[in-house]
This record gives sequence, structure tokens and C-alpha cells, in this order.
Amino acid sequence: MRQRWAVIGLVAIVSFFTGGWLLQRGAAADGNVYQQARLFDDVLSHVSEYYVDSLSESTLYRKATDGMLAELHDPYSVLLVDDDYQQLTETTTGNYGGLGIQIDVRDGWITVVAPLPDTPAEQAGIETGDRIIEVDGKSTQGWNNDRAVNALRGEPGSQVQIKIERAGIHDPLKFDLARARIHLRSVPAGTLFTGGIGYISLNPVSESSAAELQAEITAMIQKGMKAMIFDLRGNPGGLLDQGVKVADLFLNPRQEIVSTKGRARNSSKEFFDDARQQWPDLPIIVLVNEGSASAAEIIAGALQDHDRAVVVGTPTFGKGLVQTLFTLGDNVALKLTTARWYTPSGRTIQRVAKDEEDQYEMAARDSGTGAPADSATPLFHTDAGRVVRGGGGIVPDIVLRQDTTTAGEKAFITAIGSKAQEYRDVLTTYALDLKRDHAVAAEDFSVTPAMKAEAVRRLRSKGISLTEDVVAQAGRFLDQNLAYEISRYVFGRPAEFRRRAHDDKQVQEALELLGRARTPQALLGLAGSTHSPAN
Repeated sequence: MRQRWAVIGLVAIVSFFTGGWLLQRGAAADGNVYQQARLFDDVLSHVSEYYVDSLSESTLYRKATDGMLAELHDPYSVLLVDDDYQQLTETTTGNYGGLGIQIDVRDGWITVVAPLPDTPAEQAGIETGDRIIEVDGKSTQGWNNDRAVNALRGEPGSQVQIKIERAGIHDPLKFDLARARIHLRSVPAGTLFTGGIGYISLNPVSESSAAELQAEITAMIQKGMKAMIFDLRGNPGGLLDQGVKVADLFLNPRQEIVSTKGRARNSSKEFFDDARQQWPDLPIIVLVNEGSASAAEIIAGALQDHDRAVVVGTPTFGKGLVQTLFTLGDNVALKLTTARWYTPSGRTIQRVAKDEEDQYEMAARDSGTGAPADSATPLFHTDAGRVVRGGGGIVPDIVLRQDTTTAGEKAFITAIGSKAQEYRDVLTTYALDLKRDHAVAAEDFSVTPAMKAEAVRRLRSKGISLTEDVVAQAGRFLDQNLAYEISRYVFGRPAEFRRRAHDDKQVQEALELLGRARTPQALLGLAGSTHSPAN
């Protein structure tokens, strides 16, 4: 009994420090929170003693905690324990102990997608396309990604031995490596296109994002960047304070970035720009889509409301809520929604949805139509008077969808069906064979009919039924997938990106607009002359 009341006391203390949520909720419902606490204890005691299945008190407390959070009907308020807590920590810090290898399963083996820069893997000479066949003497055949990650990661300084097969080399290669502290950059190295147009992406918004972004922009300007594509597509968000600091890089002092409103003490705040921006004459296009959420939306919303950038793409996810992390013990934390946030123009972009799945469906639907389904969403205005909408994510200034899948391509995908893994395996294995045979010499290679025929032959040998008609109708789709895979494994990830960018309608639109606009003001003028549901 003493243990139960100690836990109830802990719940009361947590309630106090989270704005009295539990105490106020109980008092409002029945007027006597202490009676409700006693009722809970009595129910717990009866379930523990008489329920048909034996359940420990610790299990019952965990179920009660999960049940209480579930009753909030807020998918973002959750208790994080052990692996979930560690995953959040890695996401927000970008740090873990390991070798620095991006991996994926190909043809039943762990295959290197790319070694990360300045890591033990890169320094040892591990290459894209290498097949990891052993880890500490254990065969990796049949391993999934999770098992491989657990085997390769560990405490910095600890040792691991891996054996690798490499295309063109007969005998396996052995590497004795020491794990190190790996930092996953949220801002990869940028790409400079013709005409001084730079491309820089950010994903996710972690604790070093602003510093990484500032350094990368500075480096790209030194290389000749005169305009920037800032890609936030697929960015799920992250830390609010880093979202503020990223936006701060592009705005002027005292310009508001975001405001939050909540019930608890210190949950209602206004965040303003502190430092004068370093690149006021740099035209910027921000790319977003339905996968851009939370802190990524804060950045896009602030730059849009202050007319500092033109937003291109499809409506964003629409997560206008703030979560606070309360550490409750070793590897245990409560992630709780404590406020709503608003863009500088005063709009909340939170979608009204039943749950997170419904929210995803709404965002995906809006990405097809180009605007929130609810035409009654309120209107707001940017500093320059441009109309923007609230209530349905960030609606871009220029709404532009990617190419839709054709009927022939859908037929091809249907034919692949449940053999998607075999499809990927075939493309990767074929790319590695071409690398081994030095069959592709230049990065701007074309996928020949012979290449496509060989890929189709290999797919059929894997039991994938493809008629000549289906293959013919999916010509572009198969050509692109082959080109991306060959580019990655023969020439590296930067080459793959350049190939993908060529086929990316949103990137190409950004390149075209930035090629015509020499100033941020001229860019806004071009955006204003382009039809968009946001206007």
C-alpha cells in the first residue's frame, strides 16, 4: 500500500509541475481529487488481486499511464521508455556510437548505401555498394536492418570486426574498426547548380541545425552561390528552439518568428529574431510537402509571413502543437503537448483531425488538390499584404505537385506486388555488376534498351511476371529507377541526387524562378504572377 500511495504522490507532483493538469481535471469532474485517487487505488488493488490473469503492479501502473495518455486523444503526448527514448535522443541530438555507415538490405545481405563523412567507415575505405557479410565472425545473411544496426552500433571506443565483399575484388576484405561518436548532420553538403543556384536541405530540426545550416550557406556562398533552394520536404520537425534559430538566420531583429499559447506557466511565449541576417540579398525558395511538419513548418511559416522567401510545393502536414519533454527517470520521459504555436501573421496551421492517421490522410489529400479541403479556413496576410491561409498546414505560394503515376506505371507496380524487395535487390545487384565491369563510364549516362532488357530478365528470373505491354508502358518509371540505382552505386550519392533533381518538378521550378530573379524582391514578384490557390 505504501508503494501505491508513493506513486499517487508522484503523480500529484508531476501534475503540479505540468500546470496542474491532473489535479484540475479531477477537481472539475467530481470536486474531490483525493477521492478519485483513492478510487483508483481501490480499482488497482482489486484488479491486482482478483483479475483472471496475473498482472504485476508495475504492469498495471504502466497500463494505467498509457490509458490516461490515450484518453487525451493526442498522438503526440506519449510516455517514452528505453528504445523509444533513445531513438528520440538520437533524433534530436544526431549523436550515437557506431561506424558511420548508411545501410540497407539488398538480396538478403546488408549493403552499404554510403559511408558518412569523417567517420571510421569512411576513413577505413568502406565504399558504397560494399556488402557486409560478417560482423564479429557472424554471417549477416538474412539479417534485417534493425539487427544490423544493433550489431554495428555500440559504445565509442569499442571494437568491431567486419568482413566485406566488394565488386571486382575476389577475396573478402576484413576491417578491424573502433566505434566512434557519430554525429548525423541534419544539413548534408549542398549542391551548386549552373548559374550560382545552390541547393541545401535540412532534415530533421536537431540541436545543431542552425549552426550546420549557417556553416553550409557560408561555404556555398564562397563557392559562388547567389540564390538558394532550401529543401524542407519530408522534414518531420524537431526542436522548437532550433526552428527559431534557423528562421533567425534569414530575418531581421525584432521580427517575430513564432508565438506559443498554453495553460501552464511559461508556455505562452513570443520568439523574435535576435541577430541581423547575414544574407539579405540572397533569393530563397523553400520547398515543402505533406511530410514537412512541426518545426519545419515554423521555419516555412516565418519566412513566408515576412515575405523573405517564396514557398513552393504542396501543403504541409499541419502540426501546430508544441511538445515539452519531462524526464522522469533513466531512459524514461513524458512527451506532452503543452501549447499551440502561431505564425507571425497570427495563424495556427494545426489541422483538425481525429487522430494522426486522419491527419496524414488530410495532408496527402490536400497535396493533390493544392489547398486545404475546408474552404472556410481563415485568411491572413503577410507583411507585404499577400494572402495566406490558416488551419491546414502551410499552403505554398506556388502550389506544384510532382508528376502523378500513370496507369501503365501503376500496372507495373501492381505486377511487382509483394516482391518489392526482390525488385530493389535486382536493381542494386545489376548496378554493382555494371560497376564491377566498368560498363558505365560517365555520370550523364543514358539507360539503354539493353540495360532495361537485362533488368527485366533478372526481374522475371525472380518470379516477377512482367508482360511486354506492361514493361513498355512503364518505360519512364523503370528507366528512372535504373538510373538512380546505377548512379548511386557507380558514382555515389551526389551523382544520384543530381539525377533525381533533374526529374524533380519542384526543384526544376525553383531553378527556373531563381534563374530569373536576381533579388528577393524580384522573386516575390515572379511568385505573385504565378497562379496559386493561396492567393
